[in-house]
Amino acid sequence: MWIYILKRLLWMIPIILGVTILIFTIMYFVPGDPTSTILGASATPAELAAKREELGLNDPYITRLLNYLKDVFLHFDFGKSYLTSRSISLELLSRFPRTILMCAACIGIAMLIGIPLGVNAAVHHGGAWDTASMVLALIGVSMPVFWVAMLLVLVFSLYLGWLPSVGYTSIQHYILPCIANSFSSLAMQARQTRSSMLEVIRSDYITTARAKGLSERRVVFGHALPNALIPVLTIAGSNFGKMLGGTVVIETIFSIPGIGSYMISGVTGRDYPVVQGSVIFLAIMFGLIMLLVDLLYAAVDPRIKSQYYRKRVKG
Repeated sequence: MWIYILKRLLWMIPIILGVTILIFTIMYFVPGDPTSTILGASATPAELAAKREELGLNDPYITRLLNYLKDVFLHFDFGKSYLTSRSISLELLSRFPRTILMCAACIGIAMLIGIPLGVNAAVHHGGAWDTASMVLALIGVSMPVFWVAMLLVLVFSLYLGWLPSVGYTSIQHYILPCIANSFSSLAMQARQTRSSMLEVIRSDYITTARAKGLSERRVVFGHALPNALIPVLTIAGSNFGKMLGGTVVIETIFSIPGIGSYMISGVTGRDYPVVQGSVIFLAIMFGLIMLLVDLLYAAVDPRIKSQYYRKRVKG
C-alpha cells in the first residue's frame, strides 16, 4: 500500500509540472502591463520601465519560466504579490482552512443527501419516488452555482433575514455558501448512485440474497450498496475538485477570504503570481484528493485491497 501511495505521489510531480508550465505560459501571454496597475495611471514611462526591470518582466520567457519552476519546485515558494508584496505561499496557507472547511462541508452534504436519494430512487425504480428524485437531480444539474447562490441570498438573507449573506466568523455564515456549492454535486451524486444501484441490484448474488430470506434493508445496504460505491466515490472525488474550483465564485459572492476570492483578486488586479500560485495550489489539492479516493476504493472493496497487497508481495 505504501509503495502505491509513493508511486502516486511521484506521478503527481509531472502533472503539477505541466500545470505550472501551462498557467505560467497563459499568464505570460495575457495582454496588459501589471506595472501600470501597481503604480497607477499617473506613473511616468521611466517609472514603469524601472518597475518592469525590478519585477523581472523584461527577461525572456524561458528565463522567467525556469526561475519560476526553480522557486516552486526547489524552494516551495510561489513568489510575492505584485500589489501587496506579501508571500503568496503564506497567504494561501492562511486562507486554505476556510476553503477546505467549506469544500468538506459541501461534499458531506452532497453525499449525506445524494446517496440516500439515489438508493431510494433505485429501490423504487419507475415509481413516484424515483421520478421525484430524478426531477430534483435534473434541476440541480441544470442550475448554475452563481445563480443558486444569488437566489439563496435573495430569499434567506434579503427577504426572510434568517442567515447572513457575507462573512465567515460563524457557522451561520457558511450555511448558504455550502448549500449553493453543493447543490449541483448533490444532484450528480444522486444520479450516479441510482445508476450504480440499478446495475447492482439486478445481479445474481442479489437475487440469491433475497432467495435466502434476507430482509430488503440488509440486501440493499449490506450487499448492494457496498458494491455500488466505487463509481459513487469517483463522482465524489470529482465533485470535491469541482467544489475547489467553485469556491472562486462562491467565496466572491459571499465575501469569504479563501483561495477562490484570492485568485479573483489576482485576476482583477493583474497580480499574475497570485493567479499562478492559486492555480498550482488547487491542482496539488485536487491530486491529493484523487489519491484519497483511490485509497477509499480499497476500504470499500476487498478485491482492490487484495490487489495492492498482491503487488507488494510480488515486489
